Amino acid sequence: MDGVTMIEPLSYFDMLLLEGRARFILTDSGGVQKEAYFFKVPCVTLRDETEWEETLNNRCNVLTGSDKDRILRATAAIGSAGPWTAAYGDANAAHAVLEALAAAINRGVGGVSAGNSGSAGRQAAL
Repeated sequence: MDGVTMIEPLSYFDMLLLEGRARFILTDSGGVQKEAYFFKVPCVTLRDETEWEETLNNRCNVLTGSDKDRILRATAAIGSAGPWTAAYGDANAAHAVLEALAAAINRGVGGVSAGNSGSAGRQAAL
């Protein structure tokens, strides 16, 4: 088949590199569907259902089963995928937690303050 290269199995990290650089992905793997979504790479899932229904929004992921015609139609329409939404958050959770903790420490909320010393004096009841 033109444009398709068969390769040996890859390590997880090598697979992630390929997924992130792909134009689109054909898979039957639940994990790969979600990774494709994170990489903003259109995905055609060769199954009739998915545990990641949110990836179906905006045609970011299309279920085709094993039907050849459905697979070909989905790959031909791959350009209509997206836009991707922040279905799993905006990747700023750690920053938001640190800001909340710093603000709580500055206010002395719940016994947390910058002046407390020793493990007995540090409490976090936020």
